[in-house]
Amino acid sequence: MRDPETSAFEDDSLDGRPVDRDIAPCDPSAERERVRSFVESTVAAASADGVVVNMSGGLDSTVTATLAVEALGAERVYGLILPCNKVGARHARDAEALADALEIDHDTVHLHPLFAQLGAVAPDRFDLHDEPILSGNAVARLRMTLAYLAANATDRLVCGTANRSELLLGYVTKHGDGGADMHPIGHLYKTEVRALAAELDVPEFVVEKPPTAGFLPGQRDADDLGAPYEVIDPVLRLGVDRGLDAAAIAKRLSGDSGESGDAGVDVDEETVAGLLARHRAAAHKRTTPAMPTGRGR
Repeated sequence: MRDPETSAFEDDSLDGRPVDRDIAPCDPSAERERVRSFVESTVAAASADGVVVNMSGGLDSTVTATLAVEALGAERVYGLILPCNKVGARHARDAEALADALEIDHDTVHLHPLFAQLGAVAPDRFDLHDEPILSGNAVARLRMTLAYLAANATDRLVCGTANRSELLLGYVTKHGDGGADMHPIGHLYKTEVRALAAELDVPEFVVEKPPTAGFLPGQRDADDLGAPYEVIDPVLRLGVDRGLDAAAIAKRLSGDSGESGDAGVDVDEETVAGLLARHRAAAHKRTTPAMPTGRGR
């Protein structure tokens, strides 16, 4: 359950991608090398000893950790596994097995006692137990607190696991999983991360897991976002990367525009408009905190 924190700030840059151009299909082999080089150079530029990766047992964190090992070697990658409930405990076992397979040093910390203490000391007006969004965000921020504790103690960088689909829609917690020193797969849509996973021979059970934030039983990204990534990604490619409006996107994806490409995706204009509105509302999560201007840099 990622937060809907809203802001009036607008994102004029479209996240650095030019508007109204076709985006080349992802080449998994090329992206593998691009990310490997990115991680290696980012760690070197910071004179860091390695990276810390929060591992959930899901696709994004597994791909990120695998690429970090390729870039730095297993001895320079540390995995943190941070379940907070029964749902997370099941995924934690997968994460432990994956960390063992990658031969990286890792620890599992059950966050429920820490979360319970936070709920006990928080003002009574903030009832974390009856507010899944508030509690989900709090857990995500506790996880990032542990990640930075580990990074500070070992002179490493925190390696985020968010993908482009999540970042564009704000499906991350501000200063939680959205806060990191780098996002190695942050330029790849979720469907592109799946293609990269196949290139990396990530275990099939990881690829086949329904994407979930892992806070509630039965929770799925598709339910939270209103569409599966097979719909979300082509909508964002056309709406964010090419600057088309909702009507034009729905027409093109339905196959009514006469253009090929993503045609054949089953989506209506209302769903497209909702996804684009979510992208605009989440602009503040993709920028540094605002401040008054006029004093120079």
